[in-house]
Amino acid sequence: MILIAVGSNLAGPQGSPQANCEAALAALEKEGVRVVHRSRWYRSPPWPQSEAKRQPWYVNGVIAVETALSPEALLAAMHRVEAAMGRVRAPDTVNTARPIDLDLIDYDGLARDTAPILPHPRMAGRAFVLRPLAEVAPEWRHPVTGVPLTTLLAGLTHGAIAEPIRERS
Repeated sequence: MILIAVGSNLAGPQGSPQANCEAALAALEKEGVRVVHRSRWYRSPPWPQSEAKRQPWYVNGVIAVETALSPEALLAAMHRVEAAMGRVRAPDTVNTARPIDLDLIDYDGLARDTAPILPHPRMAGRAFVLRPLAEVAPEWRHPVTGVPLTTLLAGLTHGAIAEPIRERS
């Protein structure tokens, strides 16, 4: 199973952050990445929390995908989608607001410490990844530690916020 976290907290040409996330899914399809399952969208505060006062909240979700691309080629495709949507990757842009953020969370249980580092090194403590991940892959286990998703979710701190966005009727 290949898992990608999707997030946005800036409006862009596509409209709202949620529209950016939807547009990113469509753009990934054009890169040879087929979305086979997706979570609902969630809203969460910026992370790290020191940035919370300066940024709008995020829209986040997780998708499971199929692709013939290698991890390196998939990451390159994800970066092309981000760049096309206005994401700037530079040392001084870490943890800043962005129109789109795509993170490779897991690639078929592969564990590696070279780019792309797998599984994503900071995903295990992030509610905005784990909660939507539970919708996509409830039986998922961390590829390195073997810790089940349910245990990771139970270990989230009280302040870890990720709330499902209710669809308008």
